[in-house]
Amino acid sequence: MITKKIAIDVLNEALATGADYAEIFYEDSNSRSISIENGKVDTANSTSACGVGLRLLKENRCVYGYTTDLSKKGLLKLAATLNKSFNGERLLTVTKFNNIRAKNRNPITRSYNDVPTEEIVALLRTAVEEIENFHDPRIVRNICSFAFNHRGVTLYNSKEKWFHRDTEFGRAAVMVVAADQNGFETGFEGPGTQSDISYFTTKIDLRAKARNAVRVALQNLGAKECPSGLMPVVIGNGWGGVLFHESCGHPLEASAAFRGLSCFSGKNGEMIANPVVSAVDDSTIPGAWGSVDIDDEGNPGEKRQLIKNGKLVGNMIDDFNGRRENKPGNGACRRQNYKYNPTSRMSNTYIENGKSTPEEIIKATKLGLYTVGFNGGSVDPATGEFNFGCSEAYIIRDGKVCEPVKGATLIGKGFEILQHIDMVANDLELAEGMCGAASGSIRTTVGQPTLRIDQVFVGGRGGELK
Repeated sequence: MITKKIAIDVLNEALATGADYAEIFYEDSNSRSISIENGKVDTANSTSACGVGLRLLKENRCVYGYTTDLSKKGLLKLAATLNKSFNGERLLTVTKFNNIRAKNRNPITRSYNDVPTEEIVALLRTAVEEIENFHDPRIVRNICSFAFNHRGVTLYNSKEKWFHRDTEFGRAAVMVVAADQNGFETGFEGPGTQSDISYFTTKIDLRAKARNAVRVALQNLGAKECPSGLMPVVIGNGWGGVLFHESCGHPLEASAAFRGLSCFSGKNGEMIANPVVSAVDDSTIPGAWGSVDIDDEGNPGEKRQLIKNGKLVGNMIDDFNGRRENKPGNGACRRQNYKYNPTSRMSNTYIENGKSTPEEIIKATKLGLYTVGFNGGSVDPATGEFNFGCSEAYIIRDGKVCEPVKGATLIGKGFEILQHIDMVANDLELAEGMCGAASGSIRTTVGQPTLRIDQVFVGGRGGELK
């Protein structure tokens, strides 16, 4: 732990050559993971990390460094090394700190550190047993795992703020691989939470998650290749929200939008989507995977309206990138750990409920694709161009969901897709994932109701849709 006295000395050394902001980010974390492969405990690993990140800002310039030497001498050495990037006169002197407090929306009644390995193994075996009950020789591999992280963070900065927070996260994962003469397919489920272990015994049915992973893997083995071409696509709720997260969410982060590196740069107040579309990034959902009570700059987490009835009204903003637009941070500054320079990132990002029902959307689609999940993709925030592979998809014929298909890829531009969302249902669900970007891999939640894109290009090897 770093005392306030040491923090004052280190910040003042960092500010000696004209930086207009300095920040100490101390982290002490530990994690554990347990994995069962094909019925046998394969790994049980524990790791820990402890270090300090130091950030200096001057106008629109940023310098960042980190160290595991937590002695006063080591921290002063890091500050002296970084302040050489500036050559001006001192602008600030830190003399005290004010404690920043935020509502704890994610209390942990039982720490994962206190949960015996045997209890976690027993939980995972419920999923393993469900997979083994299929007795299907096409199931060639299954991995059931659980991982948790306890993270203690303390921040001191030259705005004379300081805070400490402790957070814990747990995530279960089920992966099933099926194979036959046609190749192999994978099914995956990965629920996560900021609640304690009871979440996985009272609110999550791991047996059902395992059954679904098996179903998807086996179904795709026998599925035909997806047709290709421009067509209507209905995207299911929950994990379908990863398309919005990647193709539109990243371009709305201030690190891209306020630096002119986004397809949405300079478009606040403009209609960028069909009026049926409203979207938010909400850090305040209790227990949610991506929630943040207080961000990595000391700003309270907020519910940020991004799009309202088709109009761009907001962004995810960190203090540093907010300088470019003269806007303060809104609780969206995050990083993987002390080794990463923080920046604006998403938390729980989703499209809000609309007025249709899922059944109405399917019925209104004469011929198209219905996709339930995605298994990866990429996006260029500057152009909005994306491509996403579909993990589970079906053909829609005459308003009915028909045969499953595999190998579907959605290809397009995020700002164009927003204009083509013409129906949004009222069945919002959220799903947990990990997001990798400039400040590392962080927890994020995606989500949406069932919705329809009236036309988008679908890549596949199944010929023309008929």
